[in-house]
Amino acid sequence: MKTHSILALILSLLLAAARPMLAQTSGQISYEVVRKVDPAGIRIIINGEQVKPGDPNFPTDIPDTRTFGQNALFANNYVKESRDGRPGITIQAMGPGGGGGVPRTTNFSPPFEEKTFVDLTNQKTVTLLTVGKDKDAKAYRAEAPIQRATDWQLTDQTKKIAGYTCRKATVPFKKETYTVWFTTELPITYSPIRELTPEAGVVLLVESSREQFRATKVNLSAISAKDVQPSTEAQTVTPEQLNDLRQKAMADFQQQMMMGERP
Repeated sequence: MKTHSILALILSLLLAAARPMLAQTSGQISYEVVRKVDPAGIRIIINGEQVKPGDPNFPTDIPDTRTFGQNALFANNYVKESRDGRPGITIQAMGPGGGGGVPRTTNFSPPFEEKTFVDLTNQKTVTLLTVGKDKDAKAYRAEAPIQRATDWQLTDQTKKIAGYTCRKATVPFKKETYTVWFTTELPITYSPIRELTPEAGVVLLVESSREQFRATKVNLSAISAKDVQPSTEAQTVTPEQLNDLRQKAMADFQQQMMMGERP
């Protein structure tokens, strides 16, 4: 009896130690994102003046697509999204008339820092925007509910993506039909395109004629909850006010660039 009790105690301790590993609710999903390039979003400066699409001097060799990595770090009830490398502003400077020498392309960091979080419990996004640097920096926080797209059409098609079995669905969104592959084998409900979040499951591939998000790796590991939760110290504003602050910072930055100044 004594030996049996000791063995039972050892077994219970082993099961208790293994339980957190079996119920792991944190980790990271890495996506490769491909998007069609919008020429209107590229700043072309010729002889100190901005040239827009349709102008005879507007370059014709702009890439059709751009590719970047996006990561979703999750723990408990939050997801923190980030991109590989800091998104920047591309400015091409050319000589007078567009033919004065080789075009010079310069990438500048935006005049603000922006972080996006997803509150999985309350199904809302939290955006933190920091404008300015050092002692002049001001932080703002805005929340917005996730508005799920409707009319999902589920299919019986399945395939493996990043090691997980996914089911195919089609969803009308942005005036076209998106193809969504999602898995219920992960412990959260999430999509890199928030409007295309399923009732349950994680989207590992979403495709349209203009963009694609494909999960390349899923790593379940211990992540501290505080590393994925937004700060509560920023000034709370509405999403509209946050967008105005972002646009003003960008406009001021572009004006400085047009005047030949670097912030």
